[in-house]
Amino acid sequence: MLITSIPQFIQGLTNAKLDLISTNATVLYTAPSTSDFNVSIVNSILVSNYTTGADTITVTITDATSDATVFSLFKLKAVAANTTVELLTRDLILKSGEILTATAATADTIEVVASIQEFIKQRISTSAVL
Repeated sequence: MLITSIPQFIQGLTNAKLDLISTNATVLYTAPSTSDFNVSIVNSILVSNYTTGADTITVTITDATSDATVFSLFKLKAVAANTTVELLTRDLILKSGEILTATAATADTIEVVASIQEFIKQRISTSAVL
């Protein structure tokens, strides 16, 4: 995805990984919030249930504004036993400072991996100074 009105460059590519060992909301990824940061694009959120019982997952995004409003992306999404599901059908855009969290209904049954591209507004020079 490219926003043509803003020059942007890939700063990094990452896989945010999380083993949900408790039933508390756990931060999966926080979008960088530097002055040069532009946006993060979440291309994939894979959820794996590695147990013999079905479970559910809730995924939320927390707004980076001062009121920190929480929005539900997936509420009690079913994940069958011993399966992996892809939650996204399209890319998810995260603005500077937004937080992606995940919560499993049952502790120690679910793992989550999100593939993410981070974009910056200007190219960072990688040339070495001699």
